[in-house]
Amino acid sequence: MMIHLIRVLVVFLAFSLLSPAWADGPGRAAVSSAHEDATAAGEKILRQGGNAFDAAVAVSAALAVVEPESSGIGGGGFWLLHFADDDSSLMVDGRETAPAAATADMYLDDDGEVDRDLAINGALAAGIPGAPAAWVHLAEQYGLLPLADLLAPAIRLAEEGFEVDAKYQTLLNFRSDVMLRWEETAEIFMPGGEVPDLGTRIVQPDLARTLRALAEHGHDGFYRGEVAEKLVAGARAENGIWTLEDLAGYEVVEREPIRTEYRGYELITASPPSSGGIAIAQMLNIIEPFDLGQLDRIERVHLLSEAMRRAYRDRALYLGDPDFVDIPYDMLLSKHYAAGLRTTIRLDRALDSGALAADPARNVVESDNTTHFSLMDAEGNIVSGTLTVNLPFGAAYAAPGTGVLFNNEMDDFAAAPGEPNAYGLIGFEANAIEPGKRMLSSMSPTIVRSDERTAVIGTPGGSRIITMVFLGLLDFIDGNGPESWVSMPRFHHQYLPDEISAERDAFSDDEIAALESLGHEVSIRSRPAGNMHGVMWDRARDVVEAAHDPRWPSGGAVVIEVD
Repeated sequence: MMIHLIRVLVVFLAFSLLSPAWADGPGRAAVSSAHEDATAAGEKILRQGGNAFDAAVAVSAALAVVEPESSGIGGGGFWLLHFADDDSSLMVDGRETAPAAATADMYLDDDGEVDRDLAINGALAAGIPGAPAAWVHLAEQYGLLPLADLLAPAIRLAEEGFEVDAKYQTLLNFRSDVMLRWEETAEIFMPGGEVPDLGTRIVQPDLARTLRALAEHGHDGFYRGEVAEKLVAGARAENGIWTLEDLAGYEVVEREPIRTEYRGYELITASPPSSGGIAIAQMLNIIEPFDLGQLDRIERVHLLSEAMRRAYRDRALYLGDPDFVDIPYDMLLSKHYAAGLRTTIRLDRALDSGALAADPARNVVESDNTTHFSLMDAEGNIVSGTLTVNLPFGAAYAAPGTGVLFNNEMDDFAAAPGEPNAYGLIGFEANAIEPGKRMLSSMSPTIVRSDERTAVIGTPGGSRIITMVFLGLLDFIDGNGPESWVSMPRFHHQYLPDEISAERDAFSDDEIAALESLGHEVSIRSRPAGNMHGVMWDRARDVVEAAHDPRWPSGGAVVIEVD
C-alpha cells in the first residue's frame, strides 16, 4: 500500500519529466497467455474500457479455470506492473504463505529424511493461497472496472466448461495416480476415473460458486465466511493444518522490483521471494564484458551456462522471503561481485560445480506446469504475470464443495538443508520453513526496455524459468521479436545437477560433443521446455506484437486496435 501511495504522490512530477519516448502509449493493446480462452477474457475487458490491470485480473482468473494443471484460485503468483502515467513499476506479491502451524521438520520421517509424498501430495503440502487476494488487490487499487466484471469470464468458463487440450491431458497423465486418491478431485478433473479424451468438457460448478463469492464480497468472499470454512474443514479432514486465522490473515505485499542495466537496456524483474530477478541480473552482470556476437555458438553456450551455474549457486545460499531473511542485495547485484565470479570462468573449460561448494542433488522429472501471461494496454500500462500451483494440478486435492484445487508450494521450501525439492533445487536456512513465510520461487515475470523497444516476457517451467527468461531477453536484445523469443530452442544449467539440460533441437551431435570436450555433461530432455508468452512495443517502427509459445498450441496471442 505504501508503494501505491508514494506513486500517487509523485505522479504529476514524474509525468512532467518523462521523455517523449515514454509520453505516449502504443495506441494498441496486446495480450499473450497460455490459453486462448484466457487471452479472449483479457481482450474482452480491454474492449470494455478496462486497463492492463483489469485485464490482468480477467486473464489470471480465466487461467485458474481452464489451466488447473498450471495455476488456480488455490495457488499464487507474482504480478509485475508498470504504470505509464509516471513511468514507475512495482511487483504485487501474491505468493503463498506457510500456515501458522508449519514447522521446519514437518516433512521429515523418523530417520530425518524428507517424506516426499507428504511434501507434494494432499492438504499438508499446501500453503495459504495468494491468488484471490492478488486479484482483489489489483482490481481495487489499480483497475477501472468492478471486480465482478473482471471475474465474469472465469465464472462463465467454470459454469459452461472448457475442452480438454493436449497440455491438460499430458500433465494429468503425470499426476493421475495421485488425483485418484481423492474422490472430489477425480470427479472434477478425471470424469469416470480416467484421463479424459481430448475435447472432453470439464465443468466446475463449485468453483463457479467460489468465484461468485469472491466477486460479490471481495477478499472476505474467499478468506472468510462459508468458502473459508469449507477450505479449512477440507484441509483438516485430510491431514492439513490450515486454520480460519491463516486464511483471514493473508495479505498481498507490494515490492520494489529488481532493476539492472545491461548494454543500454533496463531490466525490471521479479524481486524476492522470487529468485529470478536477482539470478538474471547476476547472469547479465557476469556476461556483460563479453561481446556475444563475436563468440561462436559453443563459446556462447559455454559462457551462458557458466553464468547460470554461478547464479543458481547463490540462489541456494542466499535467497528466501525478504520479510524473514537478510538478503545481501548489494553484493548479489553488484557488478564488482559479478566481476569476481567472472574470474573463475575459463572459455576453454567448464568448472565442476563441486568447486563452488554444495551437496550433490539428484536428477528429477520436471514439468511444464505454472503459467504466464504478458499484456499491455493502449496507454502503455504493462503487466507481466507468472502464476502457479507448483507441480501439475498442485497437491492433487480439492476441498469438497469449493472447487478449489490446493497448491503444493510448501515443497518450494528447503524441507532439509541441502535436500533437493521436486525440481532438484537445493536450499538452506534462508529458505527453511517458518510460519507465515513465503517460499522461494523461480517465477520471473520481466520487462526489458530501451528508448526504442519494450519487451514483456515470462514463462513457466520450474527451475528452468529463470534461464528461459534469460535466453529470451538476450534474443530480444539481439534485435528479435516475440515470435523468436518464444520459439527458440532452450538449454539450462542450475548448478546442481551439474549438467547442461537441453531440448532435443537445441544442439547438434557435433555441438554436444564440443560441449562435452569442454567438460560439460549434456542431458537431452525428452519433452519441450517452457511455455513462454511475449509482447513487444517497438516505438521506432510503431509496431506492437504478441506471440505465444508454439510448444503448446492451446495458447493465444492478440493485438487489439482500441477505439
